[in-house]
Amino acid sequence: MSRFRALLQSSLDATKKALAWNVDDLMPPTERYIFNFNSKEDLKKWHLYSDSEYGGLSSASLEIAESQNRPSGIGIFSGNLSLGVTNGSKWNITRSGFCGMRSKKFDGFIDMDAYDTIALKLKGDGRCYISTIYTENWVNSPGQQEDNSWQAFVFVPRDNWYIAKIPLARYLPTWRGNVIDVELEMNPSRILGMSLSVNAEGGVPGAKTGPGDFRVELDWIKALRTV
Repeated sequence: MSRFRALLQSSLDATKKALAWNVDDLMPPTERYIFNFNSKEDLKKWHLYSDSEYGGLSSASLEIAESQNRPSGIGIFSGNLSLGVTNGSKWNITRSGFCGMRSKKFDGFIDMDAYDTIALKLKGDGRCYISTIYTENWVNSPGQQEDNSWQAFVFVPRDNWYIAKIPLARYLPTWRGNVIDVELEMNPSRILGMSLSVNAEGGVPGAKTGPGDFRVELDWIKALRTV
């Protein structure tokens, strides 16, 4: 086949493919798995942090537990929240009593521009947790290296599986745990990672608070298109 005929055939094939497209081909699926918590390999995508890095006494673990009536396991994020501080700590911390699990940075970023909601399947202990989305640094001032963070509360009822659905519009811009009092919109096309954390104090009315043990079971995190 001559070069001209090859180019012509390639053009015709591309045209046929374009004409065969339908709406389903052009639109992404209505839901997209971001994380599963079914195996030890899934947990390698996360790392733990707590106030113990700064002289606090809280502790956390993330492990896989066997699950009844299903072939895969369940992720367990658990630990103990303490308001105490190590004597003689070099860190001048003003508060303790927090633990979290943060995903390692994606290879590049996740584009969630086609979605409007984050969903988490959880079974908890009645505490209020914090869902955080990290995006590229375009809000912070030059020289400030932290990723932008956007946070929303997640109340996890005790002892029953629960699917928490959080509209992206409900996530507020924060810096080091404090809400930034400005009008900003998240850029969902440049998401670098996520985290789930818990504080001994604060949260929504009616949630369990105070120092002590915490435990939440995790099945998956998804992006949803609900509109």
